[in-house]
Amino acid sequence: MRTECKNFESRSYPNGDTVRKCNLDLAPDAPWRCPDNCSRFERRLADVAWTHGSLSVGVTPPEPSSLDDGSAAAVLDAAEDIVNAIGADVRAEVEAERSRKPGFFARIFKRGR
Repeated sequence: MRTECKNFESRSYPNGDTVRKCNLDLAPDAPWRCPDNCSRFERRLADVAWTHGSLSVGVTPPEPSSLDDGSAAAVLDAAEDIVNAIGADVRAEVEAERSRKPGFFARIFKRGR
């Protein structure tokens, strides 16, 4: 991926996993590559007067050969469709649970005492 792009983000977790992604969701083959001639590519600000710490983006895993046939993007699109399909149901469940239970402060400071 183009690490010099303003929209690139990398985040490391304590278990050693690292996420490399485009904040605009325009890199279907993340973390290996951005689309050729991405219309939203924007170079990061120059590193003038910045002090860099010891943390850095780790080595990108080797690119699988299956990226060339579009199968990686198809799998990611299918996964996104699954998540989007259940999103409304999950939100409805959470809202139903919230309406059944009074909040913390409502339990402590009951009106009419």
